Amino acid sequence: MSTTSRTDQPATAAPLADQATISAEIAAHAAEYARSGRERIVPLLDYPPYRSSLLRHPTKAPYQVDPEKLERFAPVFGHSDVDPLEADLTIQHRGEPLGERIVVTGRVTDGDGRPVAHQLVEIWQANSAGRYIHQRDRHPAPLDPNFTGMGRCLTDANGYYRFVTIKPGPYPWRNHTNAWRPSHIHFSLFGTAFTQRLITQMYFPGDPLQPLDPIFQSITDPKAREMLIATYDHDLTQPEWCTGYRWDIVLTGSSRTWMEPTE
Repeated sequence: MSTTSRTDQPATAAPLADQATISAEIAAHAAEYARSGRERIVPLLDYPPYRSSLLRHPTKAPYQVDPEKLERFAPVFGHSDVDPLEADLTIQHRGEPLGERIVVTGRVTDGDGRPVAHQLVEIWQANSAGRYIHQRDRHPAPLDPNFTGMGRCLTDANGYYRFVTIKPGPYPWRNHTNAWRPSHIHFSLFGTAFTQRLITQMYFPGDPLQPLDPIFQSITDPKAREMLIATYDHDLTQPEWCTGYRWDIVLTGSSRTWMEPTE
């Protein structure tokens, strides 16, 4: 389940369900998970409330390739190629973008709490009106000429990343009638090679759309869902300039952050 497009359609041509139907299905799956007594921090690949989930993952055995050969055809970057200014999404154009300026920072660690240093972190997101700069995005919300919504940085020696951006707005998608995605930022993390890529999403605290969203709810374990929600940090907030959010990412172990499945 990679980046979500507003053009997602249900897997069938049946009429779109309403939110009450989707919410009832979400509740049924949550109850089934609670009865099972088994911990599952990964999402269901086939999650019926997320109508197109069946189409968003492989259904056949993966094709085996030589990873070293694949890497020779993959993009390559050096540390000098990542400019520190790329981590500030609010200075990429002539004017200032509209919306709530925020700082998002956190630490990337492995399952033993060791920092993952000098690793590439990328983000992409909608603007404050919930609009992506993408030709397939036809949501009737304004584009912001001063906001592209993409940035990247390298973690420091202690595993910390930091971005300055604009808080994204929610947006509609076509999973069901009156379906809205909660505000979120997409994160991509690379290991030591471009074949070692992990993708996830960061959400914001107190968003009323989260219980209604089948993508977020496809992670049926409540503790795992909570790990995708950033924490408001008033000490990180800067007077008259920005609010601050902290979100740590754990790559391995029982407390790892949920990542979008690759198989």
